[in-house]
Amino acid sequence: MATLKIKKGDMVKVIAGKDKHKEGKVTAVNGKAGRIVVEGVNMITKHAKPSAANQQGGILHQEGPIDASNVMYLHKGKPTRIGFKVEDGKKKRFAKSTGEVID
Repeated sequence: MATLKIKKGDMVKVIAGKDKHKEGKVTAVNGKAGRIVVEGVNMITKHAKPSAANQQGGILHQEGPIDASNVMYLHKGKPTRIGFKVEDGKKKRFAKSTGEVID
């Protein structure tokens, strides 16, 4: 798979699936699988046994990964596609809607 255009810490909007139209911050990226974890999106229920880390155990609610193709980067509050361009010998991301460099 090619380089993912979404990075950890980006604000994104979900464009497909059960959580369509939700927005959130990317907390984890799995580039190999092409999946990302977004705050408050794709909430799953997990049953955990008591352990040293979790003394109580019980039912946990946490975010599950979603495919990176189901989200769009938010630039100034609006969803946009992302492109790459080389400036001063460095590869940089830019918003295709405005042409502004993101990072």
